[in-house]
Amino acid sequence: MRRKQTDRRFVLCVQNEECDDLETRKVYRVVPDEKAEKDGYVRVVDESGDDYLYPASYFVRVHLPHKAEQAIAAAG
Repeated sequence: MRRKQTDRRFVLCVQNEECDDLETRKVYRVVPDEKAEKDGYVRVVDESGDDYLYPASYFVRVHLPHKAEQAIAAAG
């Protein structure tokens, strides 16, 4: 089954440069933002529960099973 491009994307935080709202080794949901991506940033829903821009170098993209995506999305 092929996923639509609009499906949720997730990233793993590998660096946080002392950002209090990011935890390394944690998976975050990406909010699509084409302009930010062109500028080298990614918009994620962080520990505050809001979405903010962070350097893309802080993250690596991960592909999760559908059930895992649903569980993360349901958690907030």
